[in-house]
Amino acid sequence: MEQFSSSTLLPDTFAGGRGDMTEQFLVIWSQIRAPLIVPLLRVAVFLCLAMSAMLFVERVYMAVVITLVKLFGRKPDKRYKWEPLKDDLELGNSAYPMVLVQIPMYNEKEVYQLSIGAACGLSWPSDRIIIQVLDDSTDPIIKNLVEMECQRWASKGINIKYEIRDNRNGYKAGALKEGLKHSYVKQCDYVAIFDADFQPEPDFLWRTIPFLVHNSQLALVQARWKFVNADECLMTRLQEMSLDYHFTVEQEVGSSTYAFFGFNGTAGVWRIAAINEAGGWKDRTTVEDMDLAVRASLKGWKFLYLGSLKVKNELPSTFKAYRYQQHRWSCGPANLFRKMLVEIIRNTKVSLWKKVHVIYSFFFIRKIVAHIVTFVFYCVVLPATVLVPEVQIPKWGAVYVPSIITLLNAVGTPRSLHLLVFWILFENVMSLHRTKATFIGLLEAGRVNEWIVTEKLGDAHKLKSALKAFRRPRFRLGERIHLLELATGGYLFFCGCYDIVFGKNHYFIYLFLQATAFFIMGFGYIGTFVPS
Repeated sequence: MEQFSSSTLLPDTFAGGRGDMTEQFLVIWSQIRAPLIVPLLRVAVFLCLAMSAMLFVERVYMAVVITLVKLFGRKPDKRYKWEPLKDDLELGNSAYPMVLVQIPMYNEKEVYQLSIGAACGLSWPSDRIIIQVLDDSTDPIIKNLVEMECQRWASKGINIKYEIRDNRNGYKAGALKEGLKHSYVKQCDYVAIFDADFQPEPDFLWRTIPFLVHNSQLALVQARWKFVNADECLMTRLQEMSLDYHFTVEQEVGSSTYAFFGFNGTAGVWRIAAINEAGGWKDRTTVEDMDLAVRASLKGWKFLYLGSLKVKNELPSTFKAYRYQQHRWSCGPANLFRKMLVEIIRNTKVSLWKKVHVIYSFFFIRKIVAHIVTFVFYCVVLPATVLVPEVQIPKWGAVYVPSIITLLNAVGTPRSLHLLVFWILFENVMSLHRTKATFIGLLEAGRVNEWIVTEKLGDAHKLKSALKAFRRPRFRLGERIHLLELATGGYLFFCGCYDIVFGKNHYFIYLFLQATAFFIMGFGYIGTFVPS
């Protein structure tokens, strides 16, 4: 049987055209490669290595600090006075400070009973606590359910206030700000804030309020998050690895060394006087919690992180919800950095060292460099060196530094170390989404003020059945397909193939694995199985 040639399959004109186009491309590539591509790639490699080195130094520094804190028992709470509050026969319950508990809500059908029930279950003198439910729900059915739940607890003698607005201006920041304007709040000294999926233990106030009572310089006591659905699927396990590092290292180091860290927006108790002095809640970015924390810090207030106090909450268990959350968490800090840089530099109430920490470490390294270098270096520049072998990346930059950074990040969740490869691939893919959001925040473009409430599925005991209902196959092209991830996956796959045929770098295993991760998440499929 005769073999088929290109001329039998395509007319000569097409075959000739195809050959001419290939030759033209190769000619153009050879002409621009040496004078343009190689110098640009070398500059990119230099910048990425510099950012990688900065991130490496930051991670090693925090590892050293947290190790010293653990060895010498210098945890932040040991440096502040704490004594249990005691009854006073003469003053009675008035010896205890008045505490406001705020629960901001927006169409929280699955979790409103959990959060309201947990807040109403807080152990504190009943006449010295006010539960304030700030309901911005737009669904009249959910709004009615929340109001009825508040009435149910009120009938049991709980001092609970159901507050609504006729608009959602400012989103969560607007709701919290309006909540503090009510006349009954003037008698309160402290405010505890819990998002709708957070469930504090009954002794939460007894463990936090004494720090604020006995240390007048403290503005905030922040508790750690405990994830009730961390074992639900692969995606929640990977989220747990990232957030555990934030809580076990970043928050602990910030509290230990500078008495400053970013408020997590929930599971914390504020001194109301500090909120007012800092200028109150502002809705200029999507990270109103971080905004308030930075402004309060610049006024000289100190913060305390209690890693031993854990509050149960829920991780996003759908990829769509997680992407919206990560956009807000990446775009907001970058936008806040843009808005507050000059204000921080000009501030005269805090030390130069603290200003350097806030600008360089807290904002620049953790909120900007960490996202950019992860995507640009490991998903763009490193694969490009396969196509341009004239540019080489030193082994310390391509292997040693990334490996150490990865291990330091993952050490906060030792039970998930066997998932390290999955976590690396997952974080690299998400770095594209975070980098895009970071530039949107820095440039104040497009979706800079987008606020979409993270979907919650409720009680961990009901979660599996809820997930099954939620994950019924629904294919919506706009929601499921992510073109940038698919394009990046195609680029990595091409670089991997090129490395096998022509390359000398031998990155093809990494490139194929990473390309696969981009393809999977580009089609919106992640985390549907439960790891052991």
